[in-house]
Amino acid sequence: MGGRPDGSKVWFDPYGLLIRPGQTVRWTNEDKSNSHTATAYAPEIYDHPRRIPDGAEPFDSDYLLPGETFEVTLDVPGVYDYYCIPHELSGMVGRIIVADPGQTDFTGYPEDGLDQVILDGFPPIAEILKQGSVRKEG
Repeated sequence: MGGRPDGSKVWFDPYGLLIRPGQTVRWTNEDKSNSHTATAYAPEIYDHPRRIPDGAEPFDSDYLLPGETFEVTLDVPGVYDYYCIPHELSGMVGRIIVADPGQTDFTGYPEDGLDQVILDGFPPIAEILKQGSVRKEG
């Protein structure tokens, strides 16, 4: 998690990540000026559309102050979209793909249900599968 000192831009880095089932992801708030969250898109959390695999437990870090961390272990294969509660409309969103080696079929994944500015913030699934980790430019 990062941001400019004046708060004019915030981000997850990387914002696209490929992991294997059972791996743990850790977010660290490295933004000295803001608190952030890593929150799964799920109706159970602030009534957002479900954008995590069926059967997966939604996660929410709560507000992380500068230097604080949050971890989650993801076991269910699929695509996990997440966001920062106070900065979602600023495009602070990310995507994790949990897949076994060689798994590439993620057809039927929802690409709607959110404002276009938010949807535009997610890296393409194919790019994550190809690169393994996708970072924001600039």
